[in-house]
This record gives sequence, C-alpha cells and structure tokens, in this order.
Amino acid sequence: MQETISFHLNGNETVLKTDPSQTLLWVLRNHLNLTGTKYGCGSGFCGACTVIIDKEAVRSCSIPISDVAGKNVITIEGLAKDGKLHPVQQAFVDHDALQCGYCTPGMIMNAVALLIKNPKPAREQIVKGMEDNFCRCGAHIRIIKAIETAASKIEGGTIL
Repeated sequence: MQETISFHLNGNETVLKTDPSQTLLWVLRNHLNLTGTKYGCGSGFCGACTVIIDKEAVRSCSIPISDVAGKNVITIEGLAKDGKLHPVQQAFVDHDALQCGYCTPGMIMNAVALLIKNPKPAREQIVKGMEDNFCRCGAHIRIIKAIETAASKIEGGTIL
C-alpha cells in the first residue's frame, strides 16, 4: 500500500507517494534520482549511505521513508550552494581525501553532522566521530586533515 509522505529535501518541500516501508536510500536513488548517496553494506554498518536528518547523521539504508515525514533531509547534493562547494566538500578536494571516492559522500555527510555538534573538534574527537564510516582505500589521514581544515574555515560561520 502506498502513502503520501512529505518532508524537506535539500531545502525543498518534497511530497511523494510510495511504499512507506521502502528505505530512504532507495527512494533517494530510484525515485528522486539523487545517486550521490551510496549503497554499501545495506545494514547501516559502513556509512556509505549517510545523510543528515534534522542535523543528525543517519544511515539511509536503515530508515524507512515513513520515518522522515515532516523532517529535514540533506543529501550530498544539497550541500553546495550557488555553485560553490560546502567547506567540508572543498576541504576533501583540497586534501585529496579520497581515492576511489565511493565512501566520500557518506564521509562528508558524517563530517558535516560532526561539525554541527562540535564546530571545533580536537583531532581525537574527529577520529572518534568518523570511526563508523569505512574507507577501504585508506585515505583516513587525509580525511581527518580535511575535517580539521573545514572546521577552521567554518569557525564562526554557518555549517548548514
């Protein structure tokens, strides 16, 4: 049975009719053509599918679309503004904080959520905050440096 679900997606009111038990990940990718959010493990373990819901990092493969009704969802596509990359995105580019790039959207979304909660994290807090997002390529040191750089550039500014 389909239901009508309304939520804000990347700053826009979104209304769709779909199976309420379908995961947010598959609705984003298959119905809304937002393919930046990646399928990784399918069980909420790897972090490739991370999005931000009401300023919290959430694994979109583990949440039914019905749970986002009335909420604010941000995907990797919603971070850049007016053609300018978000400071975390730019720091990942500047520090070459990726190799294959598959985990990068989830890493960036988790890092943004981390900086929302703690705009001036110590290195240890970044490591702890990012430990549940996996990168098989081994770009961890560059990822940490990128987040440190983004935090210094965002300082006093708006993260979202």
